[in-house]
Amino acid sequence: IKPWNILAITFTNKAAGELKERLYTMLGEEASDIRAATFHSACVRILRRDIERLGYQSSFTIYDSDDSQRVIKACMTDLGISEKQLSPKAVLSEIGSAKDSLLNPDDYEERVGKDYRKTVISRVYREYQKRLFASNAVDFDDIINLTVRILTDYPDALEYYQNRYKYIMVDEYQDTNHAQFRLVSLLSAKHNNLCVVGDDDQSIYSWRGGSNYYLLHFQEMWSNSKIVILPDNFRSVDHILEAANALIANNTNRYRKSLRSHHRAPVRPIYRKNVLVDTIRDLIASAERSGYKPGDIAIIARKNKALEKIKKSLDGFYLATSPRTLL
Repeated sequence: IKPWNILAITFTNKAAGELKERLYTMLGEEASDIRAATFHSACVRILRRDIERLGYQSSFTIYDSDDSQRVIKACMTDLGISEKQLSPKAVLSEIGSAKDSLLNPDDYEERVGKDYRKTVISRVYREYQKRLFASNAVDFDDIINLTVRILTDYPDALEYYQNRYKYIMVDEYQDTNHAQFRLVSLLSAKHNNLCVVGDDDQSIYSWRGGSNYYLLHFQEMWSNSKIVILPDNFRSVDHILEAANALIANNTNRYRKSLRSHHRAPVRPIYRKNVLVDTIRDLIASAERSGYKPGDIAIIARKNKALEKIKKSLDGFYLATSPRTLL
């Protein structure tokens, strides 16, 4: 196996950097020939070589979120769409979700049907893409989307990258979205050398289209695949894992596994309900001894709803709360 035939993909630049460092420690100079990168940085390299097939120039600019929102605002202004009606940030988010699902403006327009809000966004999406193209620019979500388009529409490009990357590994596979899944499927279809690592209990990017579906159904999609359970946990102590395993076992849509730790803890976790409420009551009840007054106590919570619950539980007590809710 040649180092340059290996593509290792992870989700963050920090993780990719650490991966490269470990490979260099293990393999020396040979490690520099392994493509260890994020989805987006790997795709940018493909686009620099082949994006001219789509009418862009190889010197394209990548817009960040501020650049994209500026273009969205201009599109909305010219289309007569008020920001009071739709926020540019919300429009950009919806367009990003469409791109993660590999929906171009025509696909998106066809799918929205009679949904008025999405019909308006469809108009903005079409104009937004026109302006990006005219400026020889792509946004963050275009990077994978356009790469998949090249690999799908140009068989010679697909064959080139399939022969270049014969061995593909993907980290954090439980957070893969549809565009990323399609990219990996295209690249690995010829040689079928695909290894993915993930934990279906830790899927946290659903808000960006990530889904543990592709991990849970991996064996159905790749019939000759093998599952290897990695049960050793190196971060948590044994009692924490016991508690976590007992809770997670109640989930139905997951692989059956039980994590274990080699770190022993002398104290077991204690489950307590209403800890804040009980503590405040104790402090107020023993005011003479503790020296605390109700006005000395403040609570900071993530949500107003949580504060309201605490207030109800402390009915009859004076409660000073922070004037702001921290998010």
